[in-house]
Amino acid sequence: MSSSNKKTLASVLAELPEDFSEFATIYEKDLKPSLADMEQDRLKAMSRAKTYGVYALLALLIVGGLAIFIFKSPLAGIVGIVAAVGTAAFGLTGVHEVTKKARTMMVSSVASKFGLTYNEEPSAHANNHLQSCRNHKLVPSWDRVKLKDEMVGERNGRPFEFFQAHLEDKRTTTDSDGKTQTSWVTVFRGQCWVIDAAKTFHGTTRIARDAGIFNAFGAIGDKYSRAKLEDPEFEKKFEVYTTDQVEARFLLTPDVMQAFLDLETAFNGSKFRATFDGNKIYAALEGGELFEGGGLFSRIDDPEKVGELLVDIASVFHLVDVLGK
Repeated sequence: MSSSNKKTLASVLAELPEDFSEFATIYEKDLKPSLADMEQDRLKAMSRAKTYGVYALLALLIVGGLAIFIFKSPLAGIVGIVAAVGTAAFGLTGVHEVTKKARTMMVSSVASKFGLTYNEEPSAHANNHLQSCRNHKLVPSWDRVKLKDEMVGERNGRPFEFFQAHLEDKRTTTDSDGKTQTSWVTVFRGQCWVIDAAKTFHGTTRIARDAGIFNAFGAIGDKYSRAKLEDPEFEKKFEVYTTDQVEARFLLTPDVMQAFLDLETAFNGSKFRATFDGNKIYAALEGGELFEGGGLFSRIDDPEKVGELLVDIASVFHLVDVLGK
């Protein structure tokens, strides 16, 4: 982002809900001193990484050159390349550790200000909730899973749990010679919410942004039928299936349908799904990760990073506000 397009923390806060307004003071008083120290740690780690980069170049020239001249084969130069890449990667390990520590500190600090419990490595509850999301056809089945950034607490009196998920499927292919090759394919990367509903639902209602997703994740079931709604714009963008037509129309009032359309804009067209069942609302959003910051080579203490984090937190809250009404 160019400097002319950068947003100040104050301008970001002006666009967020009112309960975010105090974060300008929180940043100056609590976050900025710690982030400044971590930025010095990042610079030191980056300096060490540059030294390792020089070693990597020397490894490439010396090992690769000797391998080619001694073994008379260009393929032997691969040894030098592997050595160089390994050395360079090792050098960046320290930078990665510092930036990860800063990310965790920022997310946990912001979460605590809102009375949320933050777990970088999610609890068993998150794994159970992920399985519930699978049962409700919000996420596909998986062979390998990585969960992170669990948040547990309340938003405006509405209990909820949030976490990020990366699901992968194991694929095995066999070539004409009978040799097999295994690869891992991402089948879902995004966020999941489980929200306590204000009432117990008599039936089950499922909403999806991406057409056909329920059948893709398993048959929708004979007891479900397409909900009959009165908003043609909503029906163009979302599919709704329910076991209770009356309850579905009660849930999806014009205001709620407009809120879902607004979510489409707020999350930049990411694939949104939700299920109302029992006394819970399950939701999933497929389309990337939150709380990622600026990467290894950007300043840790840049207030713009804090602004981006607050925008992501506000997005988490926004969905709870919409669904938990």
